[in-house]
Amino acid sequence: MTYLWLSLVFVAAAAVVGVVCVRKGANSNEARQHWKAAGLAFGALAVLTAVFDSVMIGMELFHYDASHILGLKIGLAPVEDFAYPLAGVLVLPGLWVWLTRGREAAPRSNLKGLIPQALLASRPISWINTAYPFAAAMFLTTREVNWVLVVGTLYFLIPYNLAMYGINDVFDYASDLQNPRKGGIEGALLQPRLHRPMLWLAAITNVPFLVVLAVASGPATWLGIAVSAFAVVAYSVAGLRFKERPVLDSLTSSTHFVSPAVVALTLAGAEMTPGLLILLAAFFLWGMAAHAFGAVQDIEPDRQANIASIATVFGARRTVRLAVVLWLVAGLAMLATPWPGPLAAAIAVPYIANCAPWWNVTDMTAARTNTAWRRFIWLNYGSGFLVTLILILQWNLTS
Repeated sequence: MTYLWLSLVFVAAAAVVGVVCVRKGANSNEARQHWKAAGLAFGALAVLTAVFDSVMIGMELFHYDASHILGLKIGLAPVEDFAYPLAGVLVLPGLWVWLTRGREAAPRSNLKGLIPQALLASRPISWINTAYPFAAAMFLTTREVNWVLVVGTLYFLIPYNLAMYGINDVFDYASDLQNPRKGGIEGALLQPRLHRPMLWLAAITNVPFLVVLAVASGPATWLGIAVSAFAVVAYSVAGLRFKERPVLDSLTSSTHFVSPAVVALTLAGAEMTPGLLILLAAFFLWGMAAHAFGAVQDIEPDRQANIASIATVFGARRTVRLAVVLWLVAGLAMLATPWPGPLAAAIAVPYIANCAPWWNVTDMTAARTNTAWRRFIWLNYGSGFLVTLILILQWNLTS
């Protein structure tokens, strides 16, 4: 089978799913706007694909067998490469339209709407934030794609986020009712009838993966998995509620994002060098800063629901300043890592630039930081791109 036929299978499947989702989730006028936006998005992605695939092919990171491609290229990228962004813009925005429209449907049974709401609660836009650290750490250490890498990446892509954010949305329902941010890319407003099914769904989708990863590993990984799973549960559930314990809330939240990388490193048998420990510490500080800054916008709804957080206790101004300092220290720490790690120090700059304008924010105006928080979500994608380039450079230097 040639790459063309293989790609067409995925594009055709994506087109069918995307069209069906848009028809179910949007009226005719909204559908026209949707497809116009999808076309623009594909144009942008096609340009990025042409540029960066050409760079990676030029660096001989991978190649295509000439006998399996048409031979038409844009830059160095064969036209078959453009099937993947095309499939993405066909299916993902359509799926989002269907998921977000589904929450408005009238329930017919206790489980009606569970899957769309569960997916919405899992924050699909943030899936990559936990799957990428696992996959990158494992792949760079083992330098091969094996079944453990695939299983672990799938786990930290969806089930892990389903548990982390789903449990949170169940136990935060009271404050979410007061929070206008809920019901979109920043989380679902789970109806009470879905709370118990959501918790069962989180357990059913997580336990099998955790068992498989535990069987494939040893004591060091068991400890990492235990800490990771405990942090997911302890952050939100009644009785523990680490998210209501200032500073511990930021520590736990950061653990959510760093622990996948730690699990991967122990699974792969990586040597914990000083440079690697500094990198993990910098990543952890980045996570703490992200949580603290994110909590600022929720000061008012959290106080109305009698929920404490690092932001409600420290106040908006001091929390923003703490986040700036944490991002700054994280960037400086990367300067102490082996080359090309110091290049990653620059990644802290856009986060500081995004947060610093709120240096003098007050509790009364804290909700306005949501504009910066939304930029933060997209900054993560840019940072992921830069991190990928640095990892590619590191790969080449150590090959």
